Amino acid sequence: MTTRIAIDCMGGDHGPSVTVPAAIRFLAEHPAAHLILVGREDVLRPLLGAHLSDPRFRLVHASEVVGMDESPALALRNKKDSSMRVAINLVKSGEADACVSAGNTGALMAISRFVLKMLPGIERPAICAPLPTVNGHTHMLDLGANVDCGPEHLLQFGIMGAMLVAAMEHKERPTVGILNIGEEEIKGNEVVKAAAELLRSSGLNFIGNVEGDGIYRGDADVIVCDGFVGNVALKTSEGLAQMLASSLKSEFKRNWLTKMAALAAISVLNNFKKRFDHRRYNGAILLGLRGISVKSHGSADVLSFGHAIRRAWDAAENRVLERITARLAPPADGEEKA
Repeated sequence: MTTRIAIDCMGGDHGPSVTVPAAIRFLAEHPAAHLILVGREDVLRPLLGAHLSDPRFRLVHASEVVGMDESPALALRNKKDSSMRVAINLVKSGEADACVSAGNTGALMAISRFVLKMLPGIERPAICAPLPTVNGHTHMLDLGANVDCGPEHLLQFGIMGAMLVAAMEHKERPTVGILNIGEEEIKGNEVVKAAAELLRSSGLNFIGNVEGDGIYRGDADVIVCDGFVGNVALKTSEGLAQMLASSLKSEFKRNWLTKMAALAAISVLNNFKKRFDHRRYNGAILLGLRGISVKSHGSADVLSFGHAIRRAWDAAENRVLERITARLAPPADGEEKA
């Protein structure tokens, strides 16, 4: 079956100048995919050019755009023909298997939740994204959707994250940890300690507490936390990475000797940059909904947005929703959950 991805082409800091070239590049690399480009036709048609004749592309007109600083409530109530809303509606109607937007995060969350609704057994959606580690990557959630969470919410995040990794990376028993201030069971606030107890008895491959340095060490395949902690950790990490990259660049430009050293180390530096390039980890899935909605960085370039499309495509191809739904379904008589 052909996987179809709806793209909000008008969202983000750069809009169609990034989203359309990224879509064209993605189809060149994934010939079996079909893309539905949503936005103002008069803007999208010239950018597609000769690709308009490609049957794998479909244009859907949307007359409105959700601003990056627009109130999510107003966007939900007043902009029913926005490119973001139309793209999500395509998932709801079954015309698309997933949607991608680089637009306003709050609006995407609000509209996705309103249109797609929640999966049974899940109370709140969570933002889940991959983060690089020394040996590959880990998945962390929630990264900002829920500032305050109870133990049951963190348990649900753990289940959804584990099922996502199991489906997309074909790991039947991915490890799950909960972000905490220490590895000992007695550490943490009451919510985290209660959530850890629920995770231990959940049937998941729960390994216990993971400290902040364990995120990038790759201590667990899935790391659970509330949205406040997760977003702070993510933004701190991004800021540190930018500072280190800037400082390293400055040091290599200090004098002619350091410039020569930079030339000698150019291949190592390029490999390091590629390995930890944040653009290659773009694409956060809003887990817990009855459809796949993927959030791209608003400032994404063509390479970065292409990875967000790939993330949506992978999630749809690997039937992430079906995996989560099956895990949440009550067991039949005489059966136990894995």
